[in-house]
Amino acid sequence: MAVLVDTSVWIDYFRTGNQSAELDDLIDKNIIVTNDLILAELIPFLKLKRQAKVVKLLSEIDRLPLQIDWDDIMDTQLKCLKSGSNGIGIPDLIIAQNAKEHHCTIFSLDKHFQMLGQVIKVKLYTEQKNNNV
Repeated sequence: MAVLVDTSVWIDYFRTGNQSAELDDLIDKNIIVTNDLILAELIPFLKLKRQAKVVKLLSEIDRLPLQIDWDDIMDTQLKCLKSGSNGIGIPDLIIAQNAKEHHCTIFSLDKHFQMLGQVIKVKLYTEQKNNNV
């Protein structure tokens, strides 16, 4: 199963490398994917820091097409609000929707995805790891 690597994991990878072994393993298995939203969050800063090689490598990762279903986003946001998860931003909702649409697991360090996992049953990489899947 493909793993959609969230911006939070990439930022950690570039800054501290705390999750580098896990991400390196996924890269080696050639199962990571991205989308234009995640790239839009990463690439401007990398260009500012003159990280052209990193930008090129990120651009070579398989991209999931983004087809945003705004009615679904609003419905998911309502479910989140009703469940008490009211700090989840639209970008995270779009990433979750994109992963569900393409049957991907999300690898994120962002707690919002754990809340989303409870509300809309999005698959998280940490859940799979803990279940030895």
